[in-house]
Amino acid sequence: MKTKLVYIFLLISTLTQAQFRNFSNEFLNIGVDAAALGMSKAVVATTNDVNSTYWNPAGLVNIEDYQGTLMHASYFAGIATYNYAGFAMPIDKQSAVGLSLIRFGVDDILNTTELIDSDGNIDFNRVSLFSAADYAFNISYGRKMLLDGFSIGGNAKIVRRIIGDFATSWGFGFDLGIQFERNGWKFGAMARDITTTFNTWSIDEDEFEKIRNAVPGQNQELPETTEITKPKLQVGVARDFKIGRYFNLLAEVDLNMRFAETNDIISTSFLSIDPAFGFQLDYDQLVYLRVGAGNFQNTTEFNGEESLAVQPNFGLGFKYKGIQIDYALTNIGSVGNALFSNIFSIKFDYSFYR
Repeated sequence: MKTKLVYIFLLISTLTQAQFRNFSNEFLNIGVDAAALGMSKAVVATTNDVNSTYWNPAGLVNIEDYQGTLMHASYFAGIATYNYAGFAMPIDKQSAVGLSLIRFGVDDILNTTELIDSDGNIDFNRVSLFSAADYAFNISYGRKMLLDGFSIGGNAKIVRRIIGDFATSWGFGFDLGIQFERNGWKFGAMARDITTTFNTWSIDEDEFEKIRNAVPGQNQELPETTEITKPKLQVGVARDFKIGRYFNLLAEVDLNMRFAETNDIISTSFLSIDPAFGFQLDYDQLVYLRVGAGNFQNTTEFNGEESLAVQPNFGLGFKYKGIQIDYALTNIGSVGNALFSNIFSIKFDYSFYR
């Protein structure tokens, strides 16, 4: 039973070495807003509402009044939950601010470190529950620049990660985003963790001692307590097309870049690139249909053959009197696995009532 807790500390050990990590604070890469997820996250050039606090804070300058948003999702057959809340408002005609909070967690995990008493008897009354949860709090600012159609924005983020009473961490980082529009074309770029995001862990050594010898012959060493998240870059280009009197089509192509070698379709020892394509068709800005494709990965089958896998996404939306409800069918699991989840989000725009 104690083996499960060993795996938790192995996870901590993997993530908390005092060096750069290719995959760190990964819960911040899942994404928010069902509308954006329905477009396979290809929104860095076009995001223009409260959700810009996550996708690109430069887009906050398009907000005309108070906006709020909520999102809930469950993953892995309901084992993990993902919740997001955001608020944004203009300061003046040139700038806006936003706040957002993300929680990704697994709750009610059995703590069996004391299942067996000192006499070797199993006592289920000694089993307790704990949660493993990650939190991120963003403070965002966007501002229009002197060059017409150009805006810039930034995030200051605080990351809090908790694994029951076993380990906790604090992290801090910054993001920088830009958007530019000219002749109907929209361009955007979002640099995440531009100064790196530094997480410092605090591990309860008393709890660690309870499982240090849980696996015979594989004693665990107390892991180091720092991790550094590498910067990431997302760039995109988009354009709107008018179709008839009532229909509008938005198309965007993004490139998601990591400064590490991965299974992305384009991968080198220095840089890996994963493209994403998103399309949104709306009827008079009332009803929305969205499709997208992303997460292009080179995979290896069981027979050793290599193939290219891609993740499709689908979404619907409805807006009426300042309230927008969106739905997306998307996936955060491994490519090819049936781990699709239903995502719902709601956005409130107070400008409708002015």
